Amino acid sequence: MKTLKNMIYSKTLSGAFIVLIFWYVLHLTIGSKIIPGPYETIVTFFRLMTGTLLLHMLVSLFRITAAMVISMGIGVPLGLWMGLSERADSVLTPVAYILYPIPKVAFLPIFMVIFGLGNSSKIILIISIVVFQILLAVRDGVKEIPTELHDSVRSLGLSRWQTYTNLVFPAVLPKIISALRVSIGVCIATLFFSENFATTYGIGYFIMNCWVMVDYVQMFAGILAMSLMGILIFKVIDFMERKICPWI
Repeated sequence: MKTLKNMIYSKTLSGAFIVLIFWYVLHLTIGSKIIPGPYETIVTFFRLMTGTLLLHMLVSLFRITAAMVISMGIGVPLGLWMGLSERADSVLTPVAYILYPIPKVAFLPIFMVIFGLGNSSKIILIISIVVFQILLAVRDGVKEIPTELHDSVRSLGLSRWQTYTNLVFPAVLPKIISALRVSIGVCIATLFFSENFATTYGIGYFIMNCWVMVDYVQMFAGILAMSLMGILIFKVIDFMERKICPWI
């Protein structure tokens, strides 16, 4: 276990080192204040973390976490139902196929009118995107279970709950983890967009406010904070995968 952790930390540090080198080369090549150097940005980042930047990060992290948890609470049961019931699949899958491709950011003004200008409209916007990824991933995971395994479970006389816990859940858990991992980028991008409207807290607001104030160092410090927030979420998902899907 210690060797695995050391490998993970080593890969993370190696990736960060490569990004810093590319960033520094780009800074030297552009030769403009628009792209400040890594050292200046990192120093500014730690200075701002003692002020309001940490609050902006925590607010954004809360919005993403709430949206992902609620999306799982909706998408997993519906996905299981669609995967196990042909009738539910025939009714709900066409609805998902119609709604999923629609760019949900277009509905942000409607969400703000209905749910207010606070956290609710931003969380619901993210849910409207992520829930379809989880729902379809779970449905596909259930449908990919070989028929022979279902027959084996029936021959053993397992109850419905035992079938779920011993066959269905282990089969769809990797799909759920993959869906969460893929949805992180979409979550952060959507959150960045939504935090530019009717809010005074959040990483998106902080970055765009620094851009308006022509403070590029603080703007890049905000981008660095967003990147670290994404890394934190990725690491939490990786930890969950090692704990609940040890066979992967």
